[in-house]
Amino acid sequence: MLNVIQKIQKTISPVLEISSYEALWTHNPGVARISTIFQKYNHALPSTVASSEGILVEEIEKIKKKLENFLSFTDYSALFYNDFEYPSRLKDAQHPAEILYFQGNLDILSSPSIAIVGARKASNEGIRRAKKLAHILIENDITVISGLAEGIDTAAHTAAIEAGGQTIAVIGTPLNKSYPASNKDLQAKIAKNFLLVSQVPFYWTSNQHYKATRFFFPERNKTMSALSKATVIVEASETSGSLTQARAALSQGRKLFILNSCFQTGLKWPHEFLKKGAIKVVDGSEILEEIQKQDC
Repeated sequence: MLNVIQKIQKTISPVLEISSYEALWTHNPGVARISTIFQKYNHALPSTVASSEGILVEEIEKIKKKLENFLSFTDYSALFYNDFEYPSRLKDAQHPAEILYFQGNLDILSSPSIAIVGARKASNEGIRRAKKLAHILIENDITVISGLAEGIDTAAHTAAIEAGGQTIAVIGTPLNKSYPASNKDLQAKIAKNFLLVSQVPFYWTSNQHYKATRFFFPERNKTMSALSKATVIVEASETSGSLTQARAALSQGRKLFILNSCFQTGLKWPHEFLKKGAIKVVDGSEILEEIQKQDC
């Protein structure tokens, strides 16, 4: 059976599949719509789905040529839903990515990981806590996942790198874009030495106003949660995107940790999530204890 699978995999053209997926997005924009279509065909390869949906080969070829203008096919790769290396835990997401674009060391994806997230406009104390937490996780051979946003995310990534550990950045833009622009160098460093992943198509987003593509950021949070053993919120406002990840973590059966400092701010959300199953913690040692209980 394994030999049959290997032979099938050898016949797959990543360029064709990526181009077909991008073509499907032009006809069916929207994460839920794309997910529904692929479910209809039992998550077949994009070229099979595109053909079944009546998308012409000529259109796929046209898009393939345009994709090279965004990022050369030799500069990144992609995982497809039924690939052997596609992380099974990602399938716990409500609408798991049919294609996960990536740059860097894919082996990191199989390592135990915890997401550290929080406010973009973070306080100095929040930054300090995020860095301390990242150091503790790295010291215990846990990969740090975050979303490469300003504030807490940036602190988590940089601290993980400084501590000599591994980090994964899950971004809400295509691989050829950097948001915020100030993290362009950090993104390039993670793509080269660690792992950068995205579920955002190149071609469709290039033809949209940026406001029409903002939904990818909360979707990124859902993906980040699914890829992680747990999520830790360092600090966040009542409207923070981190709360999207909090909801996703609980629905996906992941641990959700909220630092004790969040409960001392007068905000409502920490108490609401505590009632739903989140765990209040003071520091990283408590998180490690809870994760060890989960693994037992």
